Amino acid sequence: MRYFKSYKNNFMPNTVEESENRVVLYHLIAILVVSIWGATLVNTKVVIQGGMRPDEVFLSRYIIAYLAMWTLSYKKLWSANLKDELLMVACGVLGGSLYFIPENFAVEVGSVNDISFILCTSPLFTMFLAILFCKEKLTKSLAIGSLIALIGVSFIIFGGNSECKTASNRVLGDALALLSTACFGAYCLLLKPLGKKYGAAFLTRKMFFYGALTSLPLFIITPWEYPLQNFLTDLPVTFNLLFLGLVASFFGFGAWSYVTEKVGAVKIANYNYLSPICTVIISAIFLGEQMTIEAAIGSALILVGVFFANKK
Repeated sequence: MRYFKSYKNNFMPNTVEESENRVVLYHLIAILVVSIWGATLVNTKVVIQGGMRPDEVFLSRYIIAYLAMWTLSYKKLWSANLKDELLMVACGVLGGSLYFIPENFAVEVGSVNDISFILCTSPLFTMFLAILFCKEKLTKSLAIGSLIALIGVSFIIFGGNSECKTASNRVLGDALALLSTACFGAYCLLLKPLGKKYGAAFLTRKMFFYGALTSLPLFIITPWEYPLQNFLTDLPVTFNLLFLGLVASFFGFGAWSYVTEKVGAVKIANYNYLSPICTVIISAIFLGEQMTIEAAIGSALILVGVFFANKK
């Protein structure tokens, strides 16, 4: 017994300190991932400016991410039943092709700063869809927060970035961003029941696959135009595509899932509010984008509204 007490006294402080260090590391990883995601709109803009169409950017990104994810999840090919497989298809559409392709077109014609803050409203769409289809209750904080965020979106749409070529382009970009946000909100709702039955790597691999697959009809209408040999010669395009596929999609998802499991979804989710802030900083450095006063006010209102809506 005396030996046990001595052992406990000698080693418990180190164990506690090590545990605290690990928690700090988890939070630092979360901040890193959110910073990476904040850069993706800028990476996409650079690739589009390099000559790729928005749909070509999406397909390339998802093929890279799918091949990388296959190394982690390759044994199980199909879901347990047809219903789940169809839900996987829906996730691939809503969280893949119908999310990223409109977002990429928005990046092409609009301001990445404005778009990043509009995308921040996706939790509101998820909550309202849950109220409509899952019989969730509308809380006072959700109603007030949504109203604040809606006012913020209005500020951005009607007084956003003045550096876009035309006001109509800016409004079109913001509208496409709203479409992407609604699709992602629906995707999150569908993902919840699937997450209880399947592993994260399997779910993500299926989403990458069906997202890429459902984008192929677009190339029947408008065939692929970007010269494949340019992947070997146009290094900025290639580097940014690899960043989108390997770093933002493959690594970003894996790391986010890992820290969410270790720290908890509620605590980690708050770091999402850093993503548009990172976008503003990175876009100012690499794209020279500046925010108008109206867009800054709208962005602040969106952050406050989404944060308030998520309060219990």
